[in-house]
Amino acid sequence: MSDARLSVFKTYKLYVGGKFPRSESGRVYEVTDPKNNWLANAPLSSRKDARDAVVAARKAFGGWSGATAYNRGQVLYRVAEMLEGRREQFVREVAEAEGLSKSKAAAVVDAAIDRWVWYAGWTDKIAQVVGGANPVAGPFFNLSSPEPTGVVAVLAPHDSSFLGLVSVLAPVIATGNTAVVIASEKAPLPALSLAEVLATSDVPGGVVNILSGRPSEIAPSLAAHQDVNAIDLAGADEELAKELEIAAADNLKRVLRPQIVDFTQTPGIERLTAFLETKTVWHTSGALGASGSSY
Repeated sequence: MSDARLSVFKTYKLYVGGKFPRSESGRVYEVTDPKNNWLANAPLSSRKDARDAVVAARKAFGGWSGATAYNRGQVLYRVAEMLEGRREQFVREVAEAEGLSKSKAAAVVDAAIDRWVWYAGWTDKIAQVVGGANPVAGPFFNLSSPEPTGVVAVLAPHDSSFLGLVSVLAPVIATGNTAVVIASEKAPLPALSLAEVLATSDVPGGVVNILSGRPSEIAPSLAAHQDVNAIDLAGADEELAKELEIAAADNLKRVLRPQIVDFTQTPGIERLTAFLETKTVWHTSGALGASGSSY
């Protein structure tokens, strides 16, 4: 019996609505490492794939935004648990994608898992920071509370295929939004593998949808889509960002412009608040008896 065997190459697919479809176009493109060695064929998403992802994200929004903040935190923490269990796989993929040594890739993956836990801890705390009771003149209670914006399109960073991805995706879903992510074009494999973790965790299908391909091809349709409420341009170059901002203005999308970010640094809450709306409720207060006590 021969010891020779053929390697089983992984078939990477999109992640839309909790399922793993191939691109409806049937197209793929070659993914290579920084030394131009072939790593895999990734799906080349089409505008139709992007529209399907928006439909899935919208369908999932009601249940996800309606869940308690504590429950969302538990779900995100479960993702971190599963990432920890598949740590070696992600270390290998990040090393290949970004041309890092194994030790440096391990540090990146550990930071990404810690970042996911960090955002999981914020789910039931952000309302205490950006909400509260407002002082008003008159016999009223006036309370402000944050609510998710809706469906958010996210252009993941190109040069930080995993830590950067987690840093822009986790705050979107931690605050109750649903996401359509365009993975790094040159290094999409860690993002497509993250989809497998999400699918086998407690994250409902459609909360996160991950596309691979050319942002210049699929991002304009997301920016112009009337059922997308916001867009994060983290992975867009200056020319593409300007085009997408113009398209996003048609339905007054929230736009988070590209920024120079060191993803290794502990983030603030800016990405948590970027896709939150503030709801303010007025309610009359009354008096209890002759004492004048109010409620």
